[in-house]
Amino acid sequence: KDFFMIAVKGACMGAADVIPGVSGGTIAFIMGIYDKFVGSIASIDAEAVRLLLHGKFRDFWKHITGSFLLALIAGIGTSVVCLAGLMQMLLRDFPIQTWAFFFGLIVASSIFILRGISGWRLREGLFLVAGVVLGVTICTLSPTQTPEALWFVFLSGAIAICAMILPGISGSFILLILGKYQFIMSNITACVSNIGALWGASGADAAIFWNSALVMAVFLVGAVCGIIGFSKFLHWLLARWHKETLIVLAGFIIGSLVKVWPWSNMEAIVCSQFPEADPMNEAMIQTLSSSVDLHIGGAVVFALIGFSLVSGIEIASKIIGQKK
Repeated sequence: KDFFMIAVKGACMGAADVIPGVSGGTIAFIMGIYDKFVGSIASIDAEAVRLLLHGKFRDFWKHITGSFLLALIAGIGTSVVCLAGLMQMLLRDFPIQTWAFFFGLIVASSIFILRGISGWRLREGLFLVAGVVLGVTICTLSPTQTPEALWFVFLSGAIAICAMILPGISGSFILLILGKYQFIMSNITACVSNIGALWGASGADAAIFWNSALVMAVFLVGAVCGIIGFSKFLHWLLARWHKETLIVLAGFIIGSLVKVWPWSNMEAIVCSQFPEADPMNEAMIQTLSSSVDLHIGGAVVFALIGFSLVSGIEIASKIIGQKK
């Protein structure tokens, strides 16, 4: 039962990680597993390698809290593979409602995180402002064009995974900034849709699968290297300046709201309601912008659903904690 529940939480993190602007770290915060998540990754150190090389597999597994990590990674991986195509479809066809849902989710999570921090003074307020400013700055960066060479894919994985474990900073959005979001999502989709070609007669489809699989393997190696190194630094911060780190992370979450605002990407909204629109034609986008349905009522409903979901999780966790 514990393994299954952790996998479910991992699946929620994975679902968030494929959304540009929403952080899997935020979901880990909401689910109450953030400290354990970071600590487990940080435990993959020289001692863990020593235990593994000496054949002490049980001690190695215990040292890295292997069951927790395995369940979480299984949930994250399953969710990313299954939802990559779905999330692209939702962002393409229902951008306002999708962003509104995550806007409500992030607002609620930031409120509950700040409520859990006591002893507010001017110093804490400055940390919060610094976090908000940094979050806004990162989330307002513009995507750029970058190479598709494997060395840059490796680098993208290492950088993006660091953001994925930080609440308020989306790893997917970092991929957008690096110009690699669509590239990585399309390779995930290509791997899944062409895996059947390995047992079929289509050499072209098999080639597509292996090319995409190579890209994803390099990306994952970069992610593993990045998350092991960065998690140690983050774990060190949480161990020594826990309160201050939480406040800055909460600021990140609040700052990320500028990216998740449901009407921030008018181009996507126009294209979702006018399929014939050319996203590269700025004049057409501006002309059609005055004719779009802003779906304000639906946005409010989905924002409230997101807010209620986090509130329900918070209330349930308190009830469970009191029973224990």
